[in-house]
Amino acid sequence: MEMEKEPLDIDRMVLLLRQMTAPLPPAALFDLYERGYTSLFEQLVACLISIRTFDEVTTPVSLRLFARARSPREMLQLSPEQLAELIQESSYARNKAATILEIARQAEEQYGGELPADFALLTGFKGVGPKCAGLALGIAAHQPYIGVDIHVHRVSNRWGYVTQQTPEKTWMELQQKLPKQYWVEINKLLVPFGKHICTGRLPHCSTCLLLPMCRQVGVEKHR
Repeated sequence: MEMEKEPLDIDRMVLLLRQMTAPLPPAALFDLYERGYTSLFEQLVACLISIRTFDEVTTPVSLRLFARARSPREMLQLSPEQLAELIQESSYARNKAATILEIARQAEEQYGGELPADFALLTGFKGVGPKCAGLALGIAAHQPYIGVDIHVHRVSNRWGYVTQQTPEKTWMELQQKLPKQYWVEINKLLVPFGKHICTGRLPHCSTCLLLPMCRQVGVEKHR
């Protein structure tokens, strides 16, 4: 007989998530922030590097780039080829290098080297989507934005907290349901949780502290 599920209590879930993810490797952008890479430009660049790239690659690649250039002015001292070589382990390195240099150029020429903390401005840059803009603003500028990647999308739907088919639609529903104090933190928590506990295949349901509340939507087999 299947156990009856408890009501979803997002405050309790967040507390348990903090407990479960504390010993796990941190999400790349939050890790870089803790290491001192706190500017909006650095966070946006790191997020661009992270697109279709594992965190295990994103962090060392970002650190290598920032050892050479951290500000828009310093970044513009690099040629597209030099920048692409510095981030070569990241997917689409040449395209990302061109995007980073264009953002650096506009930041330097139009904003005195300081990117304004403005969502519309950031998403106006070619190659910068809502996820990267929101994550960078949430982490660097402490603005309330939700960064929905594949982990946030999969886990929140697996819980039954939202019921959406795409990350974009999950992002929209989370903005309606998730308390605003968790908007930035949800990405910090669900990236390591989704990578190491609530995995895509064979999630670790039997040892997960959220099991009594999780609806396990779509889970056919688990550990």
